[in-house]
Amino acid sequence: MAMNDHILQSSKNEYQRLHSETLRMGNMALAQLEAALDVVERRDQNAAERLILNDEAIDQLEAIVSHDVMQLALRGPMARDLREILATIRIAADIERIGDYAANLAKRSMALNFATPVPHVSSLRSLGKLVVLQFRDALDSYRDNDIEKAIAVRDNDKNIDAAYTTLFRDLLTYMMEDPRNITPCTHLQFMAKNLERVGDHATNIAENVWFLEKSEEALPPREKADESNTTK
Repeated sequence: MAMNDHILQSSKNEYQRLHSETLRMGNMALAQLEAALDVVERRDQNAAERLILNDEAIDQLEAIVSHDVMQLALRGPMARDLREILATIRIAADIERIGDYAANLAKRSMALNFATPVPHVSSLRSLGKLVVLQFRDALDSYRDNDIEKAIAVRDNDKNIDAAYTTLFRDLLTYMMEDPRNITPCTHLQFMAKNLERVGDHATNIAENVWFLEKSEEALPPREKADESNTTK
């Protein structure tokens, strides 16, 4: 095997390894997110504390992936390689943020456990299911390099925005009806916003899948349905 062929094969193997490591990181964050939603419903203080500690493992893996990607960048990659390097860095950063949001959910759940139970926890769970599906589909599109699924993820973000807006307004109404609801509803509002942001990061992952294959083409316009900051 010629030296250039050997270098190309070595780089290809390294990209495959980083791709697998990034997916492993994504699956860790997905498991964290699902577990965080579960502890909210179960009001499980000990499980929430364990989840918060587990976030460090995702942070460490993101640092390793970023370091290894930068080492690849120093080898003088070609155009396709550069796109993979840039996309991997972006995707790893999005996954790391999703892990942070999962930890934030666990932290808020601990505070929520000391407040009066409110019925909107079930609505938060419904929003969470949409977000988990969005994140899982985004990881699948990255794993399979599936452009169609990536576009579907991007299009589905409006459903998360709409569900978040509905919950946000319901919580405001509930707080106005009785001041005693303000504390638990405030925690739920922050948790709902964390979930909405997870949906945004999942969409970012999908957009980077598009970037890998169609970097020269502009993405189609994306509908947004977050109206929580309007007065309608």
